[in-house]
Amino acid sequence: MNKVFANADAAVQDITDGATIMVGGFGLCGIPENLIEAIRRKGVQNLTVISNNAGVNHFGLGRLLETRQIRKVIGTYVGENKLLEEQALKGEIELELIPQGTFAERIRAGGAGIPAFYTPTGVGTVVAEGKEVREFEGRPYVLERALRADFAFVKAWKGDRWGNLIYRKTARNFNPIMATAARITIAEVEQLVELGELDPNCVVTPGIYVKRIFQGSNYEKRIEKRTVRPRAPSTN
Repeated sequence: MNKVFANADAAVQDITDGATIMVGGFGLCGIPENLIEAIRRKGVQNLTVISNNAGVNHFGLGRLLETRQIRKVIGTYVGENKLLEEQALKGEIELELIPQGTFAERIRAGGAGIPAFYTPTGVGTVVAEGKEVREFEGRPYVLERALRADFAFVKAWKGDRWGNLIYRKTARNFNPIMATAARITIAEVEQLVELGELDPNCVVTPGIYVKRIFQGSNYEKRIEKRTVRPRAPSTN
């Protein structure tokens, strides 16, 4: 059983117009940079992207906004992406914003085979508009449906040819739950190792969820927003 693909372009060869894609990452941390660029080169259109945010101008999912390949973004915030803000305000792209905890749980539920769940988050706000609200023990809850996708793009630190994945620190973020909630999960890794090299106790995403894997390259790992404190005056 060998799930290894030569590169990102080979891994996305069957993605077509109108696909729904989950994309891992938080800000610019743990994003599948190679897969995003492969989709840009492929030129597929009318994509629905499920991601915590949409990158920044000129990087991450911002690259697909530049080429107008995304029809709808489902996420938790606009972030530092001025282009997404502009396109949404002009009605050029559909934008669905979800409370971050609800967003994570909708994806987790999708991976667990749970079609919907009730949460108190968003009751009495625009989040609950058009949704069923029920009362449990005197408190109102809104019904939220699970999220699933045709494809999930995830980024991991290490992986083997069976698709077992280990993430590094905060780059783990949304990647593990998205890996469970798509018909086809594609993983790009910084290090592709042989079977037996991964400590089973450290594997976060078991290979059963991953259909394709490849070794990524040329990672930039940009900082989303660089801030610095003023330098203290010298006493010398």
